[in-house]
Amino acid sequence: MKAWRLNSIGDIGFLSVDKPVINPGEVLIRVMAAGICGSDIPRIFKTGAHKMPLIPGHEFSGIVEETGRDVPDLWTGKRVGIFPLIPCRACGPCKAGHPEMCRNYDYIGSRRDGAFAEYVTVPAENLIELPDEVSFEEGAMLEPMAVAAHAMHLALNGCGTPLCRDAKLVVCGLGTIGLLLVMFLLDQGFENVYVIGNRPEQKKRALSLGIREENWCNSREDDALKWITGTVSGADAFFECVGRNECISLGIDAAAPGGRILLVGNPYSDMSFPKDTYWKILRNQLTLKGTWNSTFLSGDNAEDARDDWQFVMQRLLEGSICPERLITHRLKLEEMDRGFHIMKDKTEDCCKIMMIHNRLKGE
Repeated sequence: MKAWRLNSIGDIGFLSVDKPVINPGEVLIRVMAAGICGSDIPRIFKTGAHKMPLIPGHEFSGIVEETGRDVPDLWTGKRVGIFPLIPCRACGPCKAGHPEMCRNYDYIGSRRDGAFAEYVTVPAENLIELPDEVSFEEGAMLEPMAVAAHAMHLALNGCGTPLCRDAKLVVCGLGTIGLLLVMFLLDQGFENVYVIGNRPEQKKRALSLGIREENWCNSREDDALKWITGTVSGADAFFECVGRNECISLGIDAAAPGGRILLVGNPYSDMSFPKDTYWKILRNQLTLKGTWNSTFLSGDNAEDARDDWQFVMQRLLEGSICPERLITHRLKLEEMDRGFHIMKDKTEDCCKIMMIHNRLKGE
């Protein structure tokens, strides 16, 4: 099969590799759509993967081509999305129903071969069937949607007192996750949603989702802190979707007394706080809460209310959200290097860059 294989940092090539072997409990997926995540870019060009050579790619959907031993044959031919984190099912968090915090997890596309290929093997337990109403592109966006939904659920209900619908919410950073978060917050009926970005294209996308003009701040042109304290009068919840020290400090400075700061963005560097910033955390009794990945409960617990994937699927079926609006580029598998470099070098405006199988392009 054809695949993009990362041999070492910065060395990724499109070549022929062996089709993956299906282990017991696994299925073989014919990849139909795969998104490039922001985390894929440093993995390819800066930090490398946990082991190499490796085929990246963890946001994807496809069709079950074959099933391995101990997997019901009824999966064959099914259209599916895939939860990329493979939990051990044995540690404390797993037993408590929080596989996203597994102590001994594997991960498709960073610890084992992923979906920037024609085929990939995944555990059957990690599959979610796609109804006919859900496209392969939407199926490939289930993972980032679930990440955004997870952050929202933790902010609304995971910090003690639930947030009321008139709470003032600030989303800082309008990449794919930030924009999906905005989409979900508006979908849930929150009217006081404010956003901070730094490019005209981000403003255009935010306004298209329903953000009002006066609820947008360009951090390159305006004093974001002054804007928040003047316009918002303190944020009840601040979603940091950038991963930079100065953005976390902004959230702490801008939070209302008793506010909560959700740390969503992957860190660009070490984090440190001045003493005055730390005092603000203490004196305002702020909650800083980390959020990572999403909750996916397979088997008997699949309908659990904590399952972010079931929540996202329900919102898609009800037609209240449209993640495909965030796709700016659709590329063939062999063209994906163009997407890698667009995201790395920022040579073009982009949000979600999606690999589409030729069959979806009518070829």
